[in-house]
Amino acid sequence: MEAIDPFIFRLSIFVLAIFVGYYVVWSVTPALHTPLMSVTNAISSVIIVGALLAVSVQAMNEGSWTAKLFGFLAVILASVNIFGGFLVTQRMLAMYRKKEKK
Repeated sequence: MEAIDPFIFRLSIFVLAIFVGYYVVWSVTPALHTPLMSVTNAISSVIIVGALLAVSVQAMNEGSWTAKLFGFLAVILASVNIFGGFLVTQRMLAMYRKKEKK
């Protein structure tokens, strides 16, 4: 029996994660959207910590420059995700506030 190529194995997990994520996010009711965004923001903050380590750790000098590049891209994309998530959450919560009478 031949072993599965690690690249193919990881690629298949990535593709499955895309499909599962798509169906989970699009089947969420609007009432659960805000808690889902909060969890997404928490996950992105963990990604930022790992990406900052990948970019800045001195031991990475011996590693490849691609790890630093992907770490830098992860910091940027996770930051955009966190900022956008907070904006969407703030807008969703504003929908539930009582309107002020003028």
